[in-house]
Amino acid sequence: MTYIIGTVERIWRYPIKSTGGEQLQQADVDSRGLVGDRLFAVRDSKGKFGSGKNTRRFRRMPGLLQLRSRYPDGMEQPELLDPHGATVADPTAHLRRYLGRQDVELTREQEVSHFDQLPLSILTTATLDWVRAAVPGVPVDERRFRPNLLVRTPPGTRPFVEDEWFGCKAWIGTALCVKFVRSSERCVMTNEAQQDLPHSPMVLRVIAKAHHARLDALATVAVPGTVSSGDTVALI
Repeated sequence: MTYIIGTVERIWRYPIKSTGGEQLQQADVDSRGLVGDRLFAVRDSKGKFGSGKNTRRFRRMPGLLQLRSRYPDGMEQPELLDPHGATVADPTAHLRRYLGRQDVELTREQEVSHFDQLPLSILTTATLDWVRAAVPGVPVDERRFRPNLLVRTPPGTRPFVEDEWFGCKAWIGTALCVKFVRSSERCVMTNEAQQDLPHSPMVLRVIAKAHHARLDALATVAVPGTVSSGDTVALI
């Protein structure tokens, strides 16, 4: 038995981890996630990947969110765009100048995963609208939370409805099936400035107070397939 919980409003892919991503109308999804998502990262001489936080695998590199990345049609190597939206000729050289350090390079994923946690992040408009209302005067859209899929939920849906999905599977469109596992624990990256979104400590603060700093639904891929904007999301 299934029931519709929403429709796919927007699809996001982030070719280079921790940079701004690209909005898609359709994407292939395999067991790793959206094909090409976070497949590249900025790596330093100690093998740490550029991120918004410091962990065993990641190293905080402020400023990466002001850059963007995308895959040109038919190309497997992503383009890096500077803060003005211009494509840079040599991504590694530009990153070294931009970050002010010579020990970084753009690298493709190998043995160590570039994902913070699980392959897919899914966020609802119900939760996003709640965040907007909780921080009046602060520009907020889904880019602050870097989901792969923004799902439009019916009017009246409660915020953080994603919590109710954990342990369940869902068909997205007719070919893709995912399994919801848990939510992401949010870090200061949600506060960071990026393009037209200014820095604000209020974003993480309200999420921490209302929902233990957790927001979205992380999922694994049960059946690989294709996702398109407008696809229905049907919970099993």
